[in-house]
Amino acid sequence: MQISFSKREGLTPVTVMRLEGKLDASSYAAAIAAAQSAYEEGARSLLIDLSGVPYVSSAGLMALHTMSLLFAGYAMKSDETGRPVFRSVNAQNEKVVRRRVKLLNPQPPVEQVLDVVGLRQYLDIYTDLEAAIQSFEA
Repeated sequence: MQISFSKREGLTPVTVMRLEGKLDASSYAAAIAAAQSAYEEGARSLLIDLSGVPYVSSAGLMALHTMSLLFAGYAMKSDETGRPVFRSVNAQNEKVVRRRVKLLNPQPPVEQVLDVVGLRQYLDIYTDLEAAIQSFEA
């Protein structure tokens, strides 16, 4: 998995996290760590570009969920395996997450998985970069 970041200006500064490769058990920890580093460096609005991700496993879904909660301001705790212990998506944190994290250009198989597990209703998905950037609130 390759991970790169860029910054864009809309109504607020937006950090674009571009993922390339499978988001699965071999790469989910690196994705979470990269997002956490961006957050610790001051990023508060995250657009995750999934156009280069052909496959997302259950570990990858957990990574997307964890990254969204990190950017919503929730502290990440780990269990003895090092995995984050966030366990659920709920209405209380959904509004904050929708303001802070959005997805860009998931490939059809990835979008289908997001839909099946319900993350499509939890995270806004865009196909246009500029529209996604402008959707973040100041």
